[in-house]
Amino acid sequence: MNFNEELNRRTEEIERLLEGYLPQESGFQKTVLEAMNYSVRAGGKRLRPLLIAESFRLFGGEGKAAEPFMAAMEMIHTYSLVHDDLPAMDNDEYRRGRKTTHVVYGEAMGILAGDGLLNYAFETALRAFDIDPGNQGIPEALKVLASKAGIYGMIGGQSVDVQSEGQALSREKLDFIYRLKTSALIEASMMIGAILAGAGEEQVKKIEQAASDVGLAFQIQDDILDVTSTVEVLGKPIHSDEKNHKTTYVTLEGLDKASADVERISMRALDTLAGIGRRNEFLEELIRYLVSRKK
Repeated sequence: MNFNEELNRRTEEIERLLEGYLPQESGFQKTVLEAMNYSVRAGGKRLRPLLIAESFRLFGGEGKAAEPFMAAMEMIHTYSLVHDDLPAMDNDEYRRGRKTTHVVYGEAMGILAGDGLLNYAFETALRAFDIDPGNQGIPEALKVLASKAGIYGMIGGQSVDVQSEGQALSREKLDFIYRLKTSALIEASMMIGAILAGAGEEQVKKIEQAASDVGLAFQIQDDILDVTSTVEVLGKPIHSDEKNHKTTYVTLEGLDKASADVERISMRALDTLAGIGRRNEFLEELIRYLVSRKK
């Protein structure tokens, strides 16, 4: 298997899937629909829908119940980025190599586009009942999607992150922020794929544990890239954490230890995954790729 070729192929499949779930740009509310679609079409790794699909495959999932959840997860992730870029938050002008949503459509429409994506994500996920009405995991998958995106998940982590700007953080508090702000949606993605494929409760717990480490390693690598990469490679401003006076894993532990911990935590995730007793070689390679990425 050529991993890069396979990654490109599967990412292209997700791009086509996302297009099929985006709202039509018509009616008096056309502008907010355009802003929503502009945000989603900005591209990216499509990591979270990929993880849903690969966890679904890991447990031998059949049918298409995972597809609306894949689209919904990307909408939720995208809305979080739209809001993260706002002047009240990180005030970034570029995301994924092009102007951010609020720069193109204005701050008010940027807020509404994010709101729209969050709400439309759940409308989209609910379509799974029509697509695969016999799948008994859909209600539980919806519960995971809601909780991991909410105040005890991503939003909770983001709120602590915002309140902590300019403060010296302990390692414990930084880990808390990372595990909620970044890991929560990665956990949700892998759990949802497993649940929809019929995985048992203990298997879902192991998937959640592995995904938590994937998210932590992913965020630490993001901190490293913010210091070591370039705008051209990364597709967004560098040194933004320094600009916003944020404590990061790199400022707390140093670059060398951060790099070593990315390796250690990602290997722990792979060991946990191996303990499930099933294999998805592409998923394993995807995890290795994510924590060694350059952008």
